[in-house]
Amino acid sequence: MSSSAAARAPARAGKSRPGARKVSEFTPFRLLPRLPVVIVRPRPHWIHLLFVRRGSLLPRILPQQIFVLLLSCAVVLAHGQLFHIKVTLTSAPFSLMGVALAIFLGFRINASYDRYWEARKFWGVVLVEARNLSRHALTLTSDDVDVRPFVLGLIAFATTMRNQLRGRPRDEGLEGLLPDEVIERVRSARFAPALVLLWLGRWLRGVREAGHLAPMLAQHMERSVDELSAALGGCERIANTPLPFTYSVILHRSSYSYCMLLPFVLVDTTGWVTPLVVGFVAYTFFALEALSDEIEEPFGTMANDLALDAIVAAIDASLRELLGEVPPPAPQPDADFVLN
Repeated sequence: MSSSAAARAPARAGKSRPGARKVSEFTPFRLLPRLPVVIVRPRPHWIHLLFVRRGSLLPRILPQQIFVLLLSCAVVLAHGQLFHIKVTLTSAPFSLMGVALAIFLGFRINASYDRYWEARKFWGVVLVEARNLSRHALTLTSDDVDVRPFVLGLIAFATTMRNQLRGRPRDEGLEGLLPDEVIERVRSARFAPALVLLWLGRWLRGVREAGHLAPMLAQHMERSVDELSAALGGCERIANTPLPFTYSVILHRSSYSYCMLLPFVLVDTTGWVTPLVVGFVAYTFFALEALSDEIEEPFGTMANDLALDAIVAAIDASLRELLGEVPPPAPQPDADFVLN
């Protein structure tokens, strides 16, 4: 890059362009009432962590937990008898079953978290490449080129990508980010982010053909657009390819069967403490199953899914700062430590 291009970059970032507005006067997308996603809280003291409720999975698994505890109490009161027949179960087979079930739970958790983390990395690519494209547009094009529509188009790409992955209306939150004719096409499109990428590519072609961007630099910027397309495709692959349903069925049946039969194994050795022991084991199995079920679909709106609204807001604020605008405050967790 020439020294003259580098010298005019700061001036361009702060230069007021026609139609430019402060972010505080413009809402990049509408935050409709949604279920909370992503629990963000400082790690409490280890004693407090034993009794913490906000941010735990206990509310979700509480009905199953109560059922297992009541069943254990009934088994203790009946002295392990079912219809006046003593149910004799030994601990040896249950030890083997517990080990096998724990291994299967670990496999399910690893598979679900791998999907979650891969999705987060794709969104990280969107943030990085959007910044790169905005910086290149601001520093590599001629002074008389209005690059603000292009930068807003990158924000629109992240917005439509979020809308598609969460099943929202495709044009939600696009007011002021794209031309009206593009928004009209996006509204009825099945793959709206791909149309936004097409519009960004045509903008680059127009600037290049007008002589405001060198062909080699335009090709370099197109590679960043390709990275955005690859990140979109990776997120679509995760969203459209869930874990086999058989995994969930086997894990669900095995966990519940194990926890419901466990009181008959322990009643003769642990006595009245049986409900406490069974409750602890059931909490471990049920909580791990619930957690793996939540993070399996990282783009959903459960308590441990990705905070896509906050990620899109971060992209919006970052790119508007490059334009010299004042971004809105970053989203903060609410009183329940939930970040949407």
